[in-house]
Amino acid sequence: MYKDLDPVLNTPVRLAIVSTLIKMKQADFNYLMEVTNTTQGNLSHQIKKLNEAEYIEVIKTFKGNYPHTICKLTKKGRKAFENYVEDIKKYLHL
Repeated sequence: MYKDLDPVLNTPVRLAIVSTLIKMKQADFNYLMEVTNTTQGNLSHQIKKLNEAEYIEVIKTFKGNYPHTICKLTKKGRKAFENYVEDIKKYLHL
């Protein structure tokens, strides 16, 4: 019997954020918005969910006078992503 997929990652925008952060050490808000092709409001909401699950760390700084949000994957987030990929492989019988 299959176990349920991780509900935190089983959302396209959240999965895209974590997939991006797996490849990069960190990414800023504007880059993630470009990669996920979503709105500021939706991206903010999805980042909040990932942060609450402790899958990403959110660092808020300023660039000049403008807020600058940087996201980094945590060890817990990396492990959750690896488990998610393994679960998907099982569903697809790979």
